[in-house]
Amino acid sequence: MELGIYTFAELTADPATGKKISAHQRMIDLMEEVTLAEQVGLDVFAVGEHHRPDYIVSSPAVVLGAAAARTTKIKLSSAVTVLSSDDPVRVFQDFSTIDLLSGGRAELMVGRGSFIESFPLFGYDLRDYDALFSEKLDLLLKINAQEKVTWQGKHRPSIQNSGIYPRPHQDKLPIWIAIGGTPESIARAAMLGLPMALAIIGGTPGRFAPHVNFYRETAQEAGHAMDSLQVSINSHTYIADTSQRAADEFYPSYADTMSRIGRERGWPPMDREHYEMMREPTGSLLVGSPQQVIDKILYEHELFKHTRFLAQMSVGTMPHAQMMRSIELFGTQVAPAVRRALL
Repeated sequence: MELGIYTFAELTADPATGKKISAHQRMIDLMEEVTLAEQVGLDVFAVGEHHRPDYIVSSPAVVLGAAAARTTKIKLSSAVTVLSSDDPVRVFQDFSTIDLLSGGRAELMVGRGSFIESFPLFGYDLRDYDALFSEKLDLLLKINAQEKVTWQGKHRPSIQNSGIYPRPHQDKLPIWIAIGGTPESIARAAMLGLPMALAIIGGTPGRFAPHVNFYRETAQEAGHAMDSLQVSINSHTYIADTSQRAADEFYPSYADTMSRIGRERGWPPMDREHYEMMREPTGSLLVGSPQQVIDKILYEHELFKHTRFLAQMSVGTMPHAQMMRSIELFGTQVAPAVRRALL
């Protein structure tokens, strides 16, 4: 199983101190996080796309291009590229360029996005939410499969026998579908035989097992080989030297962020009691000592038999030194133990 990190590169005040670093400093910190993730032997580093003041990455491709120049081994992915409000031709060109810079380490995780700011920003109608994604995914996959493309759709001008360049270093770019748990999204990934990334950010992991089973069953019925299917489980994660330290360090930023987003979406505010319930052995939060996180990753693997695990380590702003220590523990203690257990 591949093990890695994804981040949305938050730019909010640290709730413990009230201090906020500059966007420039946050970007410097982000590059240090990518570099350390590679140094400690992690497999993947992924960056999300947002168009809000509380995140600094609106263009994952630009950030991943910088990361490609600083690394030599780690895979570099978006998490996610909001394909519905972007142009598939440009997305392909950008990630092909990253692939050339990195020597074949670029990946795409595409989705419709958990926020909607990009739709009005780029002139799209939210009523076309699903149609935009379906149509643009079709074009992206066609471009990835062949150099010259003829294509016609409703929401983008047609392409007539045009070459799309540059081509990637790899034969094709790996393209993952990020799903939010709806049967339609799962079925789409399965029918296309594309890798599926499932974010578990609440509740209990066990209730998501039917989603993964549905994906595999649908893909098999569509004629895709079971051994070719890939599943990534993406979870909120934080590791410290002790369980109590992890819980205390992660809670302020996590509660602040989840409560703030909750106000936008009608969720109840996050309190410490609920937080501690989510940290329990069958809960969705992988927050604790190295051994606790090892045990939880292996528990999830029993449920899903997934091929990749990505840890979202920053949910809100945390001190950079704490984040670096969490990455270090993930790579030097958690990842080796998980790999040994799954041999």
